Amino acid sequence: MTRIPAYALYGEQQLLPDLLHCERILDRAGPNGWTISAHRHPHVHQLFLIRRGSAVLGVDGNRRDLNEPVVINMPRWTVHSFSFSKGTDGYVLTLPTAELPELFGQPNDLAERLEHWGLLPANDVICALFDSLHHEHCTDDPGRSLMLKALAEQIMVRVARLLPGPERGDIPARYSQIMAGFEQLVQKHFRDRWRVSDYADALAVSATHLTRVVRDLTGASAQAYVDATIFREACRQLAYTRIDIRQIGFDLGYDDPAYFSRMFRRRVGMCPSDYRSKVNIGAPAPSAIGA
Repeated sequence: MTRIPAYALYGEQQLLPDLLHCERILDRAGPNGWTISAHRHPHVHQLFLIRRGSAVLGVDGNRRDLNEPVVINMPRWTVHSFSFSKGTDGYVLTLPTAELPELFGQPNDLAERLEHWGLLPANDVICALFDSLHHEHCTDDPGRSLMLKALAEQIMVRVARLLPGPERGDIPARYSQIMAGFEQLVQKHFRDRWRVSDYADALAVSATHLTRVVRDLTGASAQAYVDATIFREACRQLAYTRIDIRQIGFDLGYDDPAYFSRMFRRRVGMCPSDYRSKVNIGAPAPSAIGA
C-alpha cells in the first residue's frame, strides 16, 4: 500500500530554512496544474486564505466545496488535498510548530482550538494581516524575523478565536494526529530505546499529555505501547529469522541478554528460545528479512 507522503512543505522533504513561509496560492498551485495531491506535514501548521476563486478541499477523507473567501486551519499530520479553479488566489502560510511554542508546545485554550482543522470567514482584518505578512516575508528589512513572528501570532490568535473550542468530555480530534505521529516515531526509534519524554519532545507535547492521548486511544500508557512494539518485533525476528537470540536483544536495545530474556518472558509468557521452538515457522536466512 502506498503511504500518504509527509512533507515539511508540499513537495519538499527538508525543513523550512526560514522562520515561516508565506506564498500566494497561484505561485504554488498554478505550476502544479491547480491540484495539490493528498499529503500531510509532520512539523508544520498551515493556514490557507482563499480570497478569490473556488476549490475542492479534501481533508481526512472528507470533501468540501469552497466558493467564498475563507480561511482554512490545517494542523500538522492532517491529510489534505486541493483542487483549485484556475486563477484562484490567496495565501498559504506555513509555520514550523517549533517556532511558536506558546501556541503549539503546551496545552492552552488557543492550542486546543488550533488542533482541529476548520473553516472560517476571511474577514477584512485577517486579510490585511496576511497582506502585511506576505509583504514582510518578501523583504530583508531590519527586524524582519521579529515582524514576521508578531504578524503570524496575530493571525493565529484571531483564527483561533473564531474556531470552536473542544466540547467538554470529548476526545479532541488532535488526539488522533498526535497518535499518528507517535506511531511513526515509535517505528523509527524503538530500537534506540527512546524514552517517553523523547517522543513527547519530538511531537512538541508534554510527556504527560502524550501518555494521556495514548491511554485514551489505546487503553495503555505510552511506555506500554513502546514496549509492545519492541516485543512484537522480537517475536517477528524469532519466528521469521535465524538471528541469534542475543543479537536480537542487542538490536532492540538490550545489552544484557539475561535481562532481555526476563523481559520477553514477562511480556510473552515464555523465554525467547521456547517461543522460537513453539512457532517454528521455518525461518528464512537473515538476508531475506525485509524492511
